[in-house]
Amino acid sequence: MSREEIIAAMKQRVFEANLELPQYGLVKLTWGNVSEINRDLGVIVIKPSGVNYETMQADQMVVTDLTGKVLAEDSLNPSSDLPTHVVLYQAFEQVNAIVHTHSTNSVMWAQAGRDLPAYGTTHADAFYGKIPCTRQLTEAEVMEAYEINTGHVIVETFKERALKANEVPGVLVYGHGPFTWGDSPMKAVENSLILDEICLMAKENEQINPDICEIPQYLLDKHYYRKHGEHAYYGQG
Repeated sequence: MSREEIIAAMKQRVFEANLELPQYGLVKLTWGNVSEINRDLGVIVIKPSGVNYETMQADQMVVTDLTGKVLAEDSLNPSSDLPTHVVLYQAFEQVNAIVHTHSTNSVMWAQAGRDLPAYGTTHADAFYGKIPCTRQLTEAEVMEAYEINTGHVIVETFKERALKANEVPGVLVYGHGPFTWGDSPMKAVENSLILDEICLMAKENEQINPDICEIPQYLLDKHYYRKHGEHAYYGQG
């Protein structure tokens, strides 16, 4: 495929993945975005800023270089969250696509400033352990370079906790909301959907049983590794 054909295919995937967000109930209005990176070509494709999902077209997806510089002069403005995506792509080399939403249940946990505990196997099927909530950004970080520093605080959180981005494909940004990622736009959207579901489950779990504990490590291991890694056996291979 030519460079133009590859980018056109990326635009189509990013467009279709963005449309999944309102269909899954993960965004209201225009509160969300999906991007994809191609490191070999040196490009990122992302949703345009503030464009209504009902009128959005595949050819409106914005193409930038790996620093976030828009490549086409007649392009729409990229999502305002692009700088966060750029930082994450630079830090997490195995990540090929990123999703950000303001989905209700995930935002509840982010606004509460809490990590999401692994209370059950639905969680363990996709995330290897608790999903971290970052620290609050400082006033200086918000005022100087808000979106870039949002990316930095996510990376900082993963480094401090020795987490692997491919094992915990999501994070809660304190007071803001979730970012998820994956090896494709659709996989990143799937992780966003799972994250929102397990946030709701965890909230209800704590109401039903205030003394609830996280599942034991052996059960977490079983459910995560039967779907992930060289010895995975879930599905058709």
